Amino acid sequence: LKMGTLAMYNVLGMAARLKVPILQASTSEIYGDPAVHPQSEAYLGNVNPIGPRACYDEGKRVAEALCIAYESYNSVQIRIARIFNTYGPYMDPDDGRVVSNFIVQSLRNESLTVYGDGSQTRSFCYVTDLVDGLIRLMNSNYSRPVNLGNPDEYNMLKFAELVQEKTGTSSDIIFKELPEDDPKQRCPDISLAKNILEWEPKVSLNEGLENTIEWYRSIV
Repeated sequence: LKMGTLAMYNVLGMAARLKVPILQASTSEIYGDPAVHPQSEAYLGNVNPIGPRACYDEGKRVAEALCIAYESYNSVQIRIARIFNTYGPYMDPDDGRVVSNFIVQSLRNESLTVYGDGSQTRSFCYVTDLVDGLIRLMNSNYSRPVNLGNPDEYNMLKFAELVQEKTGTSSDIIFKELPEDDPKQRCPDISLAKNILEWEPKVSLNEGLENTIEWYRSIV
């Protein structure tokens, strides 16, 4: 929460003084546990301000508000990318993200941990596609939030089974209680990115997973 408020306030103040543009790496968590599917930039979100995820969600929401305020009152050039789940080589094996968790668990022949019944969905964007989108956004003249993510949607159980298949693991799947406020669906509407940036993901999940798994094999 401090990063989204105090730190962002300091960064934007420096940007105003030094006249440098700012790219805010925002997040799909802006939308909370969405009641609208897929999520477009016009959707205002369904965030619990006092839940266990609140500091991250609300911090990112405040950061966006600060960016818009500094653009309006201090003429800071801003770009805001609402980033959905992104993956690829060089991810920290212990960062707790679902892609790294499933791959590392599989390669170590540990049980893959699925929360709830595995019906909740996520959309996975390969890192090179995201970087391309960020560069296009930064080079554009568009200063309002833009979703950057892959609209191909997978539920967690099917995704776990796909990782099992790709790694050839003997690991099983175990189920644990779904964390509070965990989003049930997460899928970007990327119509705006297509129109404004002429951008959409090119790397399929199959290709991206194979690249990512190959890298993890070298370190796990």
